[in-house]
Amino acid sequence: MPNIHTLSALVKNRPRVLARVAGLFARREFNIESLAVSTTEDPAMSRMTIAVDVSGTPLEQVRKQLEKLHDVVTVMDHTDDAVVERELCLLKVEVPAEKRPEISALAEIFRGDIIDIGNGTLIVQCIGDTGKIDAFIANFREYGIIELVRTGKVLLARGHQKT
Repeated sequence: MPNIHTLSALVKNRPRVLARVAGLFARREFNIESLAVSTTEDPAMSRMTIAVDVSGTPLEQVRKQLEKLHDVVTVMDHTDDAVVERELCLLKVEVPAEKRPEISALAEIFRGDIIDIGNGTLIVQCIGDTGKIDAFIANFREYGIIELVRTGKVLLARGHQKT
């Protein structure tokens, strides 16, 4: 059974930092479940949000190895912290015109939006925490998902706690 933990790493915004971080996880045979990276309020820094399966390996070892990388400033484990977490999911389903109202109603349940109507297809967007996105996908499976993409989670710690 996977043991997923969410880490955030504040890193210098330089070329090859992402490759070095991903390489560290690959060399240690840690499975990255999701990874999101972007610049922060300081353009010289980026934040990586990494959901990693640490089954069989102590999380502390993962965190310490990540902190040893030259361009990594801080690493925090947010697994048990109070955070606001979001993912974005886009999925495409094949839908005949008479089923569009049904799909629209299902999207509304998840506060999703139909963002494209193609020739017999719809693209639906949903934003939420991991559980909501998992449920969104599960409910759309019966309609025959043609394509699906999700961003992986991003998060910020609540209140004055640092991320």
